[in-house]
Amino acid sequence: MTTSEAGRLGGLQSRRQLSAESARAMVCVREARKLFRTNYITCFWWARPDLVIRAGDVAWVADGLRKHGGREAWRAAARLERMLMPTSG
Repeated sequence: MTTSEAGRLGGLQSRRQLSAESARAMVCVREARKLFRTNYITCFWWARPDLVIRAGDVAWVADGLRKHGGREAWRAAARLERMLMPTSG
């Protein structure tokens, strides 16, 4: 693939069709994975470092942050839990 072909592909609109709920869930899992990695030493030292965080693990990550983390981890857990809450409307 040439550079011009790659650039042309980059300008095309994505064909992915996600509902708002699915997109929110993806963002929530991505945030939980990031928080697991950044707080691994203080909050999740007993878990496997290569653990794959999935949608069902998001609440577990928030719980670990609240139990074992400091003030910033507590705030991050609150943000994560807000993401888990279904939005009305």
